Amino acid sequence: MVTGASSGIGAATARRLAAEGFDVVVGARRLDRLHEVADPIGARALPLDVCDADSVTAFCEAVGGCRVLVNNAGGALGLDPVESADDDQWRQMYEANVLGVVRVTRGLLPRLEASGDGHIVVIGSVAGLEPYPGGAGYNAAKHGVRAVRQVLRYELLGRPVRVSEIDPGMVETEFSVVRFGGDRERAAAVYAGTTPLTADDVADCVAWVVTRPSHVNVDQLVVLPRDQASATRVHRRTP
Repeated sequence: MVTGASSGIGAATARRLAAEGFDVVVGARRLDRLHEVADPIGARALPLDVCDADSVTAFCEAVGGCRVLVNNAGGALGLDPVESADDDQWRQMYEANVLGVVRVTRGLLPRLEASGDGHIVVIGSVAGLEPYPGGAGYNAAKHGVRAVRQVLRYELLGRPVRVSEIDPGMVETEFSVVRFGGDRERAAAVYAGTTPLTADDVADCVAWVVTRPSHVNVDQLVVLPRDQASATRVHRRTP
């Protein structure tokens, strides 16, 4: 089960897990784009808005059994300093990144446990490890995701459910386009002079984590491009 699977990391993860032999269910708001991902790989596509409790409930009821849950839905909005922060953007980021993980995980946890070898994977970010100017809203949300993942690990100890977090650095997807309200030129500047990760790179990490022997729990995996050493330390080549 992969949330936010209509594009980017979610779509790549769905394809990779299908290639690994999993029966994949994908969820997202954009059902037309979701089918473009799901149909070629034989996955089930179900509408899902992780910010809507009723949508999550309907989705979880339709899923049936579930052994692996990849909480990928989320994202960033804006890059404004705290003094001019947009409350609505902060609220949307918290809803999608934090409460979205909570809602879907809570809804599928009985099925994950009943599988006898459940696995919850949360797609975090280096933004949840290192705050940076202009990123406070997203930083706060991804720090919240980290806390949820860690507490889940404690609470599920002794039960047959693993909990893992994957924290990517710069990944060139639609992420920055969405963050900057569709400004593709500004989004492209984020990756200028670097070789960023691709969605497939992160999907490789997800596949590796969920195919470890059942006694192995990869608690946290941080993956950065070679050109990036932290959230704010990036090597850029000049043209």
